[in-house]
Amino acid sequence: MIRFHFTESDLVRFRLASGPDPMWETLLSLHLLQGRAGGLVFRQWRHAVRRRLSPTLRPLLELTPPYGYSPDFLTPTAGADGLDAGIEALLATSRHRLRADLRHLAAYRPASSWTKSLADGERDSLRLLAATVRDYHRLAVAPYARWIQAATDAERVARTRILATMGVEGMISSLHPDLRWRPPVLEVHGFRVTRDVYLDGRGLSLIPSFFCWEQPTLLREPDRRPVLVYPVADRLGPMGATTANPASSPDAPLVALLGPTRAAVLEAVDAGCTTTELARRVGVSLATASRHASVLRDAGLISTRRFGGSVLHSLRPLGTEILGTARTGAGARNG
Repeated sequence: MIRFHFTESDLVRFRLASGPDPMWETLLSLHLLQGRAGGLVFRQWRHAVRRRLSPTLRPLLELTPPYGYSPDFLTPTAGADGLDAGIEALLATSRHRLRADLRHLAAYRPASSWTKSLADGERDSLRLLAATVRDYHRLAVAPYARWIQAATDAERVARTRILATMGVEGMISSLHPDLRWRPPVLEVHGFRVTRDVYLDGRGLSLIPSFFCWEQPTLLREPDRRPVLVYPVADRLGPMGATTANPASSPDAPLVALLGPTRAAVLEAVDAGCTTTELARRVGVSLATASRHASVLRDAGLISTRRFGGSVLHSLRPLGTEILGTARTGAGARNG
């Protein structure tokens, strides 16, 4: 179990990331690619990426075993500002940090001649690492960017609303079954080791991740930026992933989707809303709003979650794409 110890200033600096972190998505997708976790959810993605995987990416695989430790320097803080910023920070990793992290990695995977040269801070080895990170991201993550973004956007809408209505405790308790908020300590269960992380005014950043599977994760070293990466609630898209009822056929709900009222419902859900707010925005009864939301949910266009006495609706990736296509088409016609 990991215990994050909060002070009053840490609660003020408690943050939810505004979007996916490409460096974390790259690392966590590498774990999934090499293992068997998430087999049904990521089966199509894993098959497609393995088929296109180039031998030139082998150095990156040496640093990212499917289980156990991966170097903290692969997920620098700057990744929150995009892939380019993350790779620049990777290139600027100090020799001390490289050596320390790779020493930890050696307990899980024997060092190769390349990882030894990387630990020595050789610039060519570091540049090779940066290039392979970029190439792998282009191959395995970038083609699915809009699905990843839509899933994390929906996650942020849900969590922001819960935070506003139920506070930090309510928001944390809804994130993941392994999280327990026992003020002023956040417990993260499911780890084999027991460790205490004292935030000491640095705050904690929550990062929703598409490729994080089942259990939250974090950096190993307590002196680095405190982050907690956790899996998004819904995934839907070309991964072959869906949390919708697998027994329901998508054809009938999609055909039923046609019509002005249901289109207005989809539009209203874009910003996230409860069923009561949905009925008010569209101008229909509560029962009608609930019925239309059910059809959209069965079609895989929206996500519905219950928090306390409220039901919160948000767009899934497919709903975001359909709505974006409709808006683009309308803009073209009006232009």
